[in-house]
Amino acid sequence: MHLLNPTDLIRERYGSNVFNPEHLWNETLATLLSHRSVRAYLPDELPPQTLETLIAAAQSAATSSNLQTWSVVAVQDPSRKNTLAQLAGNQAHIRQCPLFLVWLADLARLDYLAAQQGMTSDGLNYLEMFVTAVIDAALAAQNATIAAESLELGTVYIGGIRNQPKQVAETLQLPPHLFAVFGMCVGYPDLANLAAVKPRLPQAAVLHYETYDLTQQEAAIARYNEVMQQFYASQQMNVSGDWVEHSLKRVATVQSLGGRDRLREVLRQLGFSLL
Repeated sequence: MHLLNPTDLIRERYGSNVFNPEHLWNETLATLLSHRSVRAYLPDELPPQTLETLIAAAQSAATSSNLQTWSVVAVQDPSRKNTLAQLAGNQAHIRQCPLFLVWLADLARLDYLAAQQGMTSDGLNYLEMFVTAVIDAALAAQNATIAAESLELGTVYIGGIRNQPKQVAETLQLPPHLFAVFGMCVGYPDLANLAAVKPRLPQAAVLHYETYDLTQQEAAIARYNEVMQQFYASQQMNVSGDWVEHSLKRVATVQSLGGRDRLREVLRQLGFSLL
């Protein structure tokens, strides 16, 4: 699914030939730079042990203090996938993919173990532990993504799983202290409908040396606006304006958050004190 030529992959990732890492090149880098979101899947089943292999890769990610404050629910039942698809904004690829993974920030396990041992777990009530669990889940999921793509599978993260957290928790029968951070579709890409690699910001916009300088990125962002306008046109995407306009519209109002502005309230209902 991915190109092996470093020059081609760098050009696709940045929209220009900014550098050539040929002397550093390997298959892992090719897999990483080939990443794209896949929203069209073949009906083919995954080979045996695919799920277990992806989870082994996920569990090989770093985890704070080895607390491993994440879990994942593998959803393959069509009815449950359909429910989750509706809750996540009616995204058809959730129904279509053979495997849908819901990655969880999981403080329930440590709370349960503390109760079993007759110990307190007051530390779990603090924002730090929730942030730790979200980071753990994200690191694990990204490892699984890389593993899946190395097996020629496609993936796409589903942030819409946070649209209705309580209903998602009910669908997955989550006890308190568990939160669905995001979903992930996994399956064989429909190559006839394969999305292009989406260009990212120039490194000058995200890479700082020694100290952070907000003003240094202005020229880089101006270049990126041009790259993304060309990308939108080439992919026949109905996006008005440039990247800056598109991005700022996503954060301009409370309404643009699509209901996620109530997340703190819902998290407390799910058992997270966030002190």
